Order: sequence, then C-alpha cells, then structure tokens
Amino acid sequence: MIARSIDAAGATMTTVIEREITVDPRDYVLSVSFMKVGKRYHFDFAEHPHLLIGDRIIAESSSLGEQMGEVKGFVPRSEVRDEIHKILRPATPADLLSQQRWTDKSVAALIDCREKAAQIGGYDEVKFVGAEYNYNGTILLIMFTSEEDVRVNTQRLRSSLQKQLGTRVELRQIGAREVAKIQTGFGACGIPRCCSTFLTEFSSISINMAKAQGISLNPSEITGMCGRLRCCLMYEYEQYVEARKQLPKIRKRVGTPHGEGKVIEVHPLQDAVTVMIEDKRILVLREELMPLDEYEALQAAAAAPCSKNESGGCDCGAKRPKGTAQDIIELAEAEVEMAIMADDEDADSSETTAEPEKPAKRRRRFHNKRRGKKRKDSQE
Repeated sequence: MIARSIDAAGATMTTVIEREITVDPRDYVLSVSFMKVGKRYHFDFAEHPHLLIGDRIIAESSSLGEQMGEVKGFVPRSEVRDEIHKILRPATPADLLSQQRWTDKSVAALIDCREKAAQIGGYDEVKFVGAEYNYNGTILLIMFTSEEDVRVNTQRLRSSLQKQLGTRVELRQIGAREVAKIQTGFGACGIPRCCSTFLTEFSSISINMAKAQGISLNPSEITGMCGRLRCCLMYEYEQYVEARKQLPKIRKRVGTPHGEGKVIEVHPLQDAVTVMIEDKRILVLREELMPLDEYEALQAAAAAPCSKNESGGCDCGAKRPKGTAQDIIELAEAEVEMAIMADDEDADSSETTAEPEKPAKRRRRFHNKRRGKKRKDSQE
C-alpha cells in the first residue's frame, strides 16, 4: 500500500510505501518512529537491506542515547528534505524483551518522581504526566507541564532521582497538546483523539481557519481537550479556501435568474450563495450567478473609445487599436483590399518566372502604399 503524508505545515506531500516489499536502498530510505504515534525520522538502510515494515532498529539519539524505533515505511530519497540518519543495528529478540521489561517499570518511576517532587517542594504548579525508559534502561525520560507555561528549574529533582533510581534522568517540559497526546482519551466528536491515533506532528492552527469554514467562534466549539484550537480545523481548510475563491463575497451585487440582489451568505461546500432579492432569501448556484459590479465595469470599458487612438498616439500594446467605429470600418476595408491585391499579384506571378513575393513583405508594401494615399487625401 502507498500512503501520502503531510508535514506540519500542511504543504509537503511525501510518498510512504507501507507494505512488506523489497526496495532498493539506493532509491529509498526508512521512515522510522520512536513512539507509537510520533514524528517520523529517515534512516539509510544500505547496510541492512533486509529490513521490512514493522522491524525494530537501534539508532543513536542526539540527546537520549540509544533508542529503539519501528520501521513504518519506505520514502523515496528524492522526497526527503531533512537529515538522513544512520542505523546502528537491527534490534534483537533480547532487545525486545529488555524494552518490555523497562516499559513495565515506567509507571513506578513516574510515581517515584511525583513523590520526590512533593518531598523537595517548589513544584506545586508542575504536573508530571509521563515517564519512558529507553530499551535498555540506561535513560529515563520524564515529561511534565506547567499550568503557567513558565520555565521550571528541575536540577535538584533530577539529581535526587538519579541517585534513587540509579540511571540517567532527563526531565522535559511539554505543551498542552503533547499532554493530550500522552494521556489519550476521546475528543469532542466522540472518537479517540487525532493526536493519539495518527497525527505524527502538530500543525499551526489559527482562528482564521475556523472563520473560513463558517464555524462558530464559541470556545467550546473550536477548542479541544487540551484547551487549544482543535487540530481538525485544518483538515478541510484548504478545500474551503479554494471553494470560496469561486464564489462572490458577502454584500456583493449579483444577477440571478430571479433578479438582482445582494449576497448575504456563502455556502462553499454547496458551491452556492444565499441572495436577498426583494426581502426574499434565495439559494443560488454559482453557475447561475453574474457579478454585476464587474460586468458593468467591463461594459463601460468596452463602450469607451481609446482616447490615445483618436489622437493618433495609441501605445496600449494591442495589435489593432480600438477606437471609433470609423477606425474599425477602415481597418476592415483595408483587409479586404489587401486580400484582393494579393490575389491579383498571385495571378501575375503565375505568368512570370520571377520568385513570388513573401507574405510579410507584401503586407508591409501594402500598408506603406495605403498610408501614402491617406496622406495625399489629407493634403488635398
């Protein structure tokens, strides 16, 4: 199966092969995640071409030492924009058993952390939400959040935990969205939260996304369980923006089969608008609309002659100057005369052995002759 994934900005499309097939390491890289639902990293597997989807690998992390990740798919090298890392080795059965053993100890480590924080004091505004050991238990990562989003000094707590647990401890402050991702649960829609099921990265969400989709700006309607704007606001945002580009804006004058009116409501997904016509609200499809302001402006521009052409100094760039009706008639007559003269010259050339004149040269000579005739008439 081939899936398409989008980065945090919602712009870059990445092809991910999610099936157990053999691919060439020269053309593809591994897509690896170190969490059940987390950011994807890319790894070169030229030294381990036998790796398949679902296999586990051991890789070096810049801040957390050796970590175990799962192969989620294969990505073409041409589509990779970030750094390509190197695999240390494939995970062994012993590594998998070790990871399971240390995972079972994570809850106890989190409880110890909360007790130690209460004992030391000064962490009343801090909430410890999760703990994770790496696969061999050499590093313990504890995640916490602060209600006021202020930076917390964890040096004393880290030192105490390292002495108590006998392992390296890292404390990481995370945001409200990461907390909701870790704690899982159900969203306002009644199904498991997107961040806990399939979102690998958090995208930037703005209030304009809700406005573009006509969603009520009531906080209960647009905020998720984390207290931030819902991630799902971006899912259909681009479709709404593209649909609105084809429809007139509110308060625009439009012509419809029912008469002239003003737009009072836009329905992007229906490709229609609601128009107020003589105190009546009528739903009109886009194909039946005519923007009157633009139409009237085009009519006025078409009816107005070119002022520069009338004075003989037109430089608008058009191939043929557009001016008075008399100018148009003269141009038409000139075309007819040129066609007649061309037929006569073709007939004459067929009777002689001379090389026929080229069309461009013929047109140039004709227009020079016509300008000379006009000049003579004006002098008379």
